[in-house]
Amino acid sequence: MMSNLRRYLIAGLLVWLPIVVTILILKFLIDLVDTTLLLLPDAVLPEHLIGFHIPGLGLLLSGLVLLLTGMVMTNLLGRSMVSFWEGVLGRIPFVRTIYSASKQLTETLFSGKGKSFRKVVLVRYPHPGTWTLAFLTGDGLPEANAKTGRDLVNIFVPTTPNPTSGFFLMVPREDMFELDMTVDAGIKLILSAGAVLPDQGKTATPER
Repeated sequence: MMSNLRRYLIAGLLVWLPIVVTILILKFLIDLVDTTLLLLPDAVLPEHLIGFHIPGLGLLLSGLVLLLTGMVMTNLLGRSMVSFWEGVLGRIPFVRTIYSASKQLTETLFSGKGKSFRKVVLVRYPHPGTWTLAFLTGDGLPEANAKTGRDLVNIFVPTTPNPTSGFFLMVPREDMFELDMTVDAGIKLILSAGAVLPDQGKTATPER
């Protein structure tokens, strides 16, 4: 009887735990985006107009702003306005560095033309006796290649269970192995600390 109860409890946990975790993460993201409403004047805040808070309204507002911005950017006037503000930001020390790096990263990730975060690789980290997953972010710095005499590549080694934080490393290309694994599968493997394995055929691990 105790064995059956334990089996039923585990079965119920396997059903409800992923649902609860998903709901909590979505709630956190929605609440985070809802903070954009704080940019509105107090007089037009929904809480003041209708008397209560509507979850997800900030997400709707953010989506509307992005949609309108995209519509404006598709015409010549919109591109001229962006070029003007980029010129202004480009004259402000420190601010231009942050803006330029952020823009290049955004264009690389969302344009679909870049190679960043498109491949999962296997590297030795944090010491030669262990392996970890990483994401290829680009080719190495030419000066670093010349100084080291190696063909370096840039990789991002995410942490578990939060893959949004991690370490930027430059490693020799010959010390890195590309895996036949999607980025989504790699993220799942990292999030689960190795408990959720990707659904793929067995591949031989190269020896060095």
